[in-house]
Amino acid sequence: MKQFDSDGVDIAYLDTETGTEKLPVLLIHGFASNVQTNWVNTGWVDFLGKAGHRVIAFDNRGHGQSQKLYELTDYGAPLMAEDGRRLLDHLGIPRAHVIGYSMGARIAAFLTLAHPDRVDHLVFGGLGINMVRGMAGTGPIARALEAQSIDEVTNPAARTFRAFAEQTKSDLRALAACIRSSRAPITAEMVSSITAPVLIAVGETDVIGGSAEELAKLNPGARAFTIAGRDHNRAVSDRTFKAEVLSFLESA
Repeated sequence: MKQFDSDGVDIAYLDTETGTEKLPVLLIHGFASNVQTNWVNTGWVDFLGKAGHRVIAFDNRGHGQSQKLYELTDYGAPLMAEDGRRLLDHLGIPRAHVIGYSMGARIAAFLTLAHPDRVDHLVFGGLGINMVRGMAGTGPIARALEAQSIDEVTNPAARTFRAFAEQTKSDLRALAACIRSSRAPITAEMVSSITAPVLIAVGETDVIGGSAEELAKLNPGARAFTIAGRDHNRAVSDRTFKAEVLSFLESA
């Protein structure tokens, strides 16, 4: 992992620096995850690299090896999207495919809306119609992250987030600030205005992301893909998901 300064915030990133014959791919991970967990361990970096793509991925602010921030104003998807744009600037990449998973899909959406000329093909992984409906229950998740011990967390969903954050050795205080921060809405009109080709891929049993098909109906150029037999966490590494994404990126 390398580091760069994103308007005063130290952001850690991975750049394979190979695969120049095709457009680069920018990967944006989900909440409480990081590049290693979301993209390296699941085989995405290797898979896309072998397909001929230069792969770039960064740890979102407050996550992984990037700088930990503790104010609510330090976060929010539109602000975090600018970290992705600045990374492309830093690397001299004018245009890339962008793949976001879960929270990373929201960030990818704001990146595309703010800088449509920088995004070629766009993949929303692990986030379907709930991108527009919003995520409920952020308060319990934040409290779970702030609890002295996971043993104090009784809410099953919140406990899952706390357990994952501990598994990824995350800074719990930074994650709590991230999830408590202003959640800028994404409206149906905003989704419909995206002109880049869009693939929406969600696990068949993913209750966090919601229906891929319903979100795809909001954008005339979008296509939906249901990852059979997978929930939110287990969909990331699915082979059919990877194959569908590669087919999509190579489409005209």
